[in-house]
Amino acid sequence: MLYQLSYASARGVAMERETGIEPATNSLEGCDSTIELLPPGLLHCSRCESRRGALPRTAILVGMDVFGSLPAGRRFPRRLLLASALAPGFGLRGAAAPKRILILGGTGFLGPATVEAARARGHRLTLFNRGRTRPGLFPDIEKLQGDRDPRKGDGLKALEGRQWDVVIDNSGYYPRMVAASARLLAPHVRRYIFISTESVYAENNREGLDETDKLAAMPDPASESMGPNFEYYGALKALCEQAAEEAMPGRVSVVRPGYIVGPDDPTGRFTYWPVRVDRGGEVLAPGEPSDPVQFIDVRDLGAWLVHLAEQGITGIFNAAGPARRLAMDEFLQSCRKATPRKSTLTWVSADFLEQQKLELPIWAPYRGDTRGFHTRSAARAIRAGLRFRPHAETVRDTLAWYKTQQEGGRTRLAGPTAEQEAAALAAWHKSQAKG
Repeated sequence: MLYQLSYASARGVAMERETGIEPATNSLEGCDSTIELLPPGLLHCSRCESRRGALPRTAILVGMDVFGSLPAGRRFPRRLLLASALAPGFGLRGAAAPKRILILGGTGFLGPATVEAARARGHRLTLFNRGRTRPGLFPDIEKLQGDRDPRKGDGLKALEGRQWDVVIDNSGYYPRMVAASARLLAPHVRRYIFISTESVYAENNREGLDETDKLAAMPDPASESMGPNFEYYGALKALCEQAAEEAMPGRVSVVRPGYIVGPDDPTGRFTYWPVRVDRGGEVLAPGEPSDPVQFIDVRDLGAWLVHLAEQGITGIFNAAGPARRLAMDEFLQSCRKATPRKSTLTWVSADFLEQQKLELPIWAPYRGDTRGFHTRSAARAIRAGLRFRPHAETVRDTLAWYKTQQEGGRTRLAGPTAEQEAAALAAWHKSQAKG
């Protein structure tokens, strides 16, 4: 198993100051020594310890809110390293009591990551869907077939009379259908976790906006059309949130992710960047190197959803990472480090890209109406246990996964074609030469 270390010196100073190694990237990956698990959630690895002679004599536990009953500030000899398993994304606090979890969906992108995290924690799972998207996944898990729309076929009948502890709804897009499932399940479940989106917000023109910001609205709340340009997608999701809360007041968790990325991503948006940089040559980089970018690894999000289910946490949460501000240049440099192929970055202004009508995935201009798009606050979610793996790991894993995809797999990439990018770069260089 891969463990990620998280510890500080006895003076409470980050390990980076002691060793020059950032704790978020300091891991036991590739260690072939015996890892001893010492309750309650400590690891001892003599081989790894010997390689890090700069470790302080004692270590002080950090992140006590995640590690349950361990007392804040308690000191241990330096051979004891506090660690958290990367797969579940949280502290090794011991398995929670198994819960019966119903996932509405479960075979798309976020669904499988949630299934894997829940299964690793020993929970009992049921998937409800139409049986159309990758029906061969998880043959060992109970599957119920139906439709989110109670007006179609058997609708929600397969859910009638059943009991679960928690529902995770990652396939709700229209409030009428979310209301139908939430009302049906309300007498038979304790918690309802609804996966919404950061697109619910009406504005993105200011930095650091949180969950209290104004929500998007639509002219006709009864409409079930997202609009020709999906302009009502966010407003419909906001209405879905309200429908779930009305059906199960005080028992709903609303999770508003930004871009969900990582291995198995069918959209090709985030994936475009590591794959494009891996191709080498001159890469068109949008905007300014300091422009912010936010996203969340699907595995971290899936693990946190299971954490919410285990702990019975309710509320509204933005789910966008990383925990600290990430610049577009730092992200692209991580893409460059993930491949041996040589590449150069050419930064092209937002104005020029707009003139060329060229859209680059994930990135949004750091100005005007989109200035705050990649600066949403996730402080509330972090306090509720959300943790992020290093973004460079997501880059590496996504590129490695993409290279395993065969024809017919998830090979779609967003972004410009090679020809479109080359034409835009040529036009940019020409404009600069005139300059």
